[in-house]
Amino acid sequence: MNCFLLPSTVCKELEVILARFWWQKKTGRRGLHWCAWKELSVPKEEGGMGFCDLSKFNIALLAKQGWRIMKNPSSLIVRVLRAKYFNGSNFLEAALGTNPSLVWKSI
Repeated sequence: MNCFLLPSTVCKELEVILARFWWQKKTGRRGLHWCAWKELSVPKEEGGMGFCDLSKFNIALLAKQGWRIMKNPSSLIVRVLRAKYFNGSNFLEAALGTNPSLVWKSI
């Protein structure tokens, strides 16, 4: 999740799997839903369980990779990305370029 932008359908399917884990008693049997999933997604400080929205979490992890690119310009991956995608400019002004990798498109 921290290198690729997952489609929203995949994130929703993962959230369904998580909800099924929490609510289902046994395989093939439905469990009792004590409260809505949105209420569980409320932060702990506000009375919820703190489950995160996976699509927003995915975006946050990709933003963290962008932050690392800006703060660690001497790392190997940044040097490779700079040479291929944003040579002569900075990370924030970089364009996708021709034939970008899936990682670069995601970040």
